[in-house]
Amino acid sequence: MKRIHIHISAEDLAATKRFYSALFGQAPTVDKPDYLKWMLEGPRINLAVSQRECATRGVDHVGIQVDSDDALEAVNAALVEAEQSTLAEPEAQCCYANSNKHWARDPQGVIWEMFHTMDAAPTYGHDLRDEIPHTPRPKSARGCC
Repeated sequence: MKRIHIHISAEDLAATKRFYSALFGQAPTVDKPDYLKWMLEGPRINLAVSQRECATRGVDHVGIQVDSDDALEAVNAALVEAEQSTLAEPEAQCCYANSNKHWARDPQGVIWEMFHTMDAAPTYGHDLRDEIPHTPRPKSARGCC
């Protein structure tokens, strides 16, 4: 099973909670003072929203949530085989969860988090996003525009 993950950084968590609860027709699955998460089945999305002082507002990163470490390694292996740089983060504690992760950046610089969550954690924690290597951007034969 794979589920798309979108993580948004919000300035006003209460307003964001009202918006997404109305949009999805349900309350968040996880509701903390600095973090919200909706686990949706239709469409299969894990939408997380956090309120962190240092984060730029808007979409923070996207990802793929898988249901086993074998599936996580398969996703990572496909990127490595395609000569893409990844960063492993085993036993990570972030977003009130304990997970095994791999991180990557696409050629545009979009951060991707591939992860398998094992269980909940009592605190928000942190991750290695700032250490993700950049994948070289392909050179275009045409100029800009």
